[in-house]
Amino acid sequence: MFRLTKDFRFEAAQTLPSAPPGHKCAAMHGHSFKVEISVEGEIDPETGWVYDHARISAAMNPLLERLDHAYLNDIEGLENPTIELMCVWFWNKLAPQLPGLAEIVIHETPKARCSYRGSLKN
Repeated sequence: MFRLTKDFRFEAAQTLPSAPPGHKCAAMHGHSFKVEISVEGEIDPETGWVYDHARISAAMNPLLERLDHAYLNDIEGLENPTIELMCVWFWNKLAPQLPGLAEIVIHETPKARCSYRGSLKN
């Protein structure tokens, strides 16, 4: 079993409306997000690949166009855009298109990230 990971980036603004009163993240702020999409599978003996990276990009590009330089709270399903809930949002959008989806990692800063190995049930 092999795992391929492809990285993507986008810039966006957000507020966290469910943050405790006085928490700095309740105010509008922005991040330079990094998203890692990982798929797992066996090597195809014909191509020598586990997965075509272009397939991952094709699934991600419409999502990135929607998110880049946007206010995340205005996007359906991201009204409370914590990185945990963003992982679930990405998973639900990508899993039907990317068989073998294994993990999504979202970095909101160079030192803070969340990983998710979920399912469509969330």
